[in-house]
Amino acid sequence: MANKKKSAKKTAGKGSAEESKKPEKASKKGKTKSPKEKNLKAAPPAEVEKAELLESEVVYQGPLFRVLHDKLIEPGGKHSERDVIRHNGSVVILAIDSSKSKKNPWIVIERQYRHAANQYLWELPAGKLDPGEDALTGAKRELAEETGYAAKKWRPLVEYYASPGFLGESMKVFIAEGLVAGDAHPEDDEQIEFRLVKLSDAVKMIEKGAILDGKTLTSVLLYSHLMSKKRKK
Repeated sequence: MANKKKSAKKTAGKGSAEESKKPEKASKKGKTKSPKEKNLKAAPPAEVEKAELLESEVVYQGPLFRVLHDKLIEPGGKHSERDVIRHNGSVVILAIDSSKSKKNPWIVIERQYRHAANQYLWELPAGKLDPGEDALTGAKRELAEETGYAAKKWRPLVEYYASPGFLGESMKVFIAEGLVAGDAHPEDDEQIEFRLVKLSDAVKMIEKGAILDGKTLTSVLLYSHLMSKKRKK
């Protein structure tokens, strides 16, 4: 019986030693991922469900957009009719000058009259894309036309739909950094006043209701949020 107890102790000791070595091996290789994390990473992107278009009629065609009356079957099987404004898409530019302060950079904003809103609005530089035009190419063109600025560094911030209930316009927002001043040459129907304001002041303008433009609200607040998260790390 004594021999059996000794061998049992040896076996138990050997097993516990092997178990204690396992975490050490895992720590050398790095943090292990749970099966859920692996599955999420390996999972293919979800397929976009689209409606079955039965009939589409152009009821208005203008220089900026066209209006379609569509008859369709929605992904859930519902038959419906929709009036949709189709547009080539737009670009928005968050132009940043961080030469004086990286924590609170200056951004370019514009003031122009918007008849649909029946008032002057403060906005970020933006414009429509030409048919088939690359979004980044369009963003560089619009920034130069409206403000005269060029930028050394460009990166995407976000893409969104401003009013997807009836408007098919996608808006792609780019961050432009390393600004180089030049001469603006806006289009004939554009009367634009632009200036540089601190990011913190732009956020205060939003909080006070001085900025009502959706693309500016979305872009400035998102960028401010990301900057805040970056500072906390």
